[in-house]
Amino acid sequence: MARPFPPGSATHGHVRTSTRLSAHRLAHRLTCLLASLLFAWTLCAPAAAQERVEQYGVHEVVLKGKDAGNPFIDLELTATFTRGGESFTPEGFYDGDGTYRVRFMPPSAGQWTYVTHSNHPDLDGKKGAFTVVKGANRGPVRVANTHHFAHADGTPFLPFGTTIYEWAFQPEAQKLETLATLKKAPFNKARMLAVPPYKPGYLDGPGKLTDFPFVGTARDNFDFSRFNPAYFRSLERDVKRLSDLGIQVDLILFRPYDKGQWGFDTTSDAVNQRFVRYMVARFAAFQNIWWSLANENSYIRHLTDEDFDRYFQIVRKYDPYNHLRSIHNADRIYDYNKPWVTHVSLQYYNAVKVFGVSPMLRDMYRKPIVHDEINYEGNSPSRWGQLSGEELTRRFWVALVGGAYATHGEVLDSGKARGWIAGGGHLAGTSPERIGFLRKIVETGPKGGLAPIDQLFVMNAAGQAGEYYLYYFGDDRPTEFPFVLPVKALRKGMKFRADIIDTWNMTVTPVPDTFEIGEPPRYRVADVDSRVIRLPGKPYMALRIQRVGEMPKTAPKPAPGAIVEEEL
Repeated sequence: MARPFPPGSATHGHVRTSTRLSAHRLAHRLTCLLASLLFAWTLCAPAAAQERVEQYGVHEVVLKGKDAGNPFIDLELTATFTRGGESFTPEGFYDGDGTYRVRFMPPSAGQWTYVTHSNHPDLDGKKGAFTVVKGANRGPVRVANTHHFAHADGTPFLPFGTTIYEWAFQPEAQKLETLATLKKAPFNKARMLAVPPYKPGYLDGPGKLTDFPFVGTARDNFDFSRFNPAYFRSLERDVKRLSDLGIQVDLILFRPYDKGQWGFDTTSDAVNQRFVRYMVARFAAFQNIWWSLANENSYIRHLTDEDFDRYFQIVRKYDPYNHLRSIHNADRIYDYNKPWVTHVSLQYYNAVKVFGVSPMLRDMYRKPIVHDEINYEGNSPSRWGQLSGEELTRRFWVALVGGAYATHGEVLDSGKARGWIAGGGHLAGTSPERIGFLRKIVETGPKGGLAPIDQLFVMNAAGQAGEYYLYYFGDDRPTEFPFVLPVKALRKGMKFRADIIDTWNMTVTPVPDTFEIGEPPRYRVADVDSRVIRLPGKPYMALRIQRVGEMPKTAPKPAPGAIVEEEL
């Protein structure tokens, strides 16, 4: 039996040294193993360290570079964002203090990469990657089914707009009051100016403006070759705050309201083109943007329709996301048939005073019709701001049963000049609540909006033939409605229920009967028992008729000589 080595012997010392070397080797091996595992984890899970952005959110590439020359004129900066077969190349912009940005709204989830391109060496060839995840965003609104709108994810969007032209130029307290009001209001679209109009109140006092779109403080020192980034950062914050409330921003690029003072409405074509591109670079990545090229465009006397053609095409070229584009008219209506116009943004008051005009406009333009100025509820000395709440609500109903949309405005206020349409704040009128009631009715109707049913002969009805009918009687005071429907899409044996709607008192009263239609004749078909719905004989009443029960199994047999699909 071997004995242990005695302490202090040479052999014993060798064993102690080997033990120390083995421990060292073990530590080294553990270190190498941990490093290998860390490297492997980095390769296998690179997305964990990348920025995560929601689909239809904003990813921003921020670059630093020297401020050489005039970056608002001399700079060329884009970035190409790629995922599989998808590729977008938005323009970037200078944001002051040596900071350059390129903004991107990713339309799909997954890993995206980018590379920058620039004539500025500090900004060229920068690469990166980020991960896009699905979230609550629905994406930008676009035209759907010819006459209506939907978000990029397919969710229908029915615009119930309001007008707050100058709210972005108000003191912060008033902005917050406006946001609190909108949070409870029925409006999901807001028309607002991108550039303030000249007003003495913006020069002094609590409403004094400290930033303008261009560098400078007055007409004699504005530098129209340089934008003021601080101004646009404030405007972006307001657009984002409206987006957080689910409100689309109809952002108006040009307007005629300087009266020879600041000169923002008389800038040259070169300045205008730079302005349009700068606006697109800064704002196109926001999902809630609609481009309105101008408010009352024909009052900007030095610009022609051909000039606006050019600005439209700049927007279309540099906006990678194809946001909606239109223009608001004054005494000369722009040609909305032009291919770069996505929808009609109309100021023509008579179009919503009577039934039948909106269906005609739909047929003329084959685009969505938005009556963006129908006069305002108010007590203004100006004739465009003297509507009662009843009349503004009536005009909304006339627009909607014509298959179109309308925009609210109000000039009632106890202390602020021109009230809500100018600076926001609070709503004092009686129409917003009724407009909200109408919105609920329309949103619970046919998916995607209303369409005229028999527009040449039954001008006050819209819905979906064979399924849903919404009749509006306006100022009329009918006491009864014979149950008779236009023949399109009807079958013998179909059954319907009806509701009487008081649009002003905001009540819905079900009619107890169930109605059944007989054999469809040529144009209209009645209840088999010729029943009549009794109405209260008051103004502002409506009737909602909806099909109930199962669809009859057999197709209708046309009556002799019937032309069932005839539209005229």
